[in-house]
Amino acid sequence: MSGSKRYAIVTPYHKEEKWLVERCIRSVQAQTVKVEHFMIADGHPQDWLDHQPVRHIRLDREHRDYGNTPRTIGALLAVSEGYDGIGFLDADNWFENGHVASCIAAAGRSETCDYVIARRNLCRPDGSVIDVPDYSVKVHVDTSCFFLLPGSYHCIPSLALTPIELSPICDQVFYSGLKARKLEPQIVDHKTVNYHCLWDFTYRSAGEAPPSNAKPIVDTTPMKKWLSAQSPRQMEIIRRRVGYKFGLQVKAELKIRP
Repeated sequence: MSGSKRYAIVTPYHKEEKWLVERCIRSVQAQTVKVEHFMIADGHPQDWLDHQPVRHIRLDREHRDYGNTPRTIGALLAVSEGYDGIGFLDADNWFENGHVASCIAAAGRSETCDYVIARRNLCRPDGSVIDVPDYSVKVHVDTSCFFLLPGSYHCIPSLALTPIELSPICDQVFYSGLKARKLEPQIVDHKTVNYHCLWDFTYRSAGEAPPSNAKPIVDTTPMKKWLSAQSPRQMEIIRRRVGYKFGLQVKAELKIRP
């Protein structure tokens, strides 16, 4: 891919603390490849962002869908403006300086690459890395680890089309849709994404005391109950919206992956 191509990073934000958002922005600005940073306020805009080197777009209300709506709006703006690659970065996460360059290099291995999967570090609030294995990219990919190319742009609307009841697992739903469409990924062979980890489970797996604001794994019972209550017609509509078919096996195995 040549230097004439244009790349965008989309960050939905809600009520994150300023220092987290600043870290996110700095990591995008530090990329070795020039990128444009779209910051999409999900109903709670922070005015100081108007004076930062970002595209600050304000939505007038929050959507309570784990960033799916602002993420989609930012990505579709980038598509309409002709960007050649679009990455996502949640406001509490940050990139290594070579993240975008590494994604571009991975994509260059195949002329038919549709999207790139980056790898992540699981990090403590102070930014240090937790020494625990992450999920295989065959099993789970966090939203901040996706770098989309034009061959996958048609999948972007499925983020906002995901029913709000399933938004706690929006990354899993989106990834399943990409795989169901048989799109071709390439995988970055080293870790370039830093994930601000507050999952209680991760710390306990590492033999550490979780931070005071650690979160338990989200209870999937409401999602399973909601799916089980859907009629065949409703399930077909869900399938159309997310790009693949939810079946009985998915209902039974539905779970949160930190």
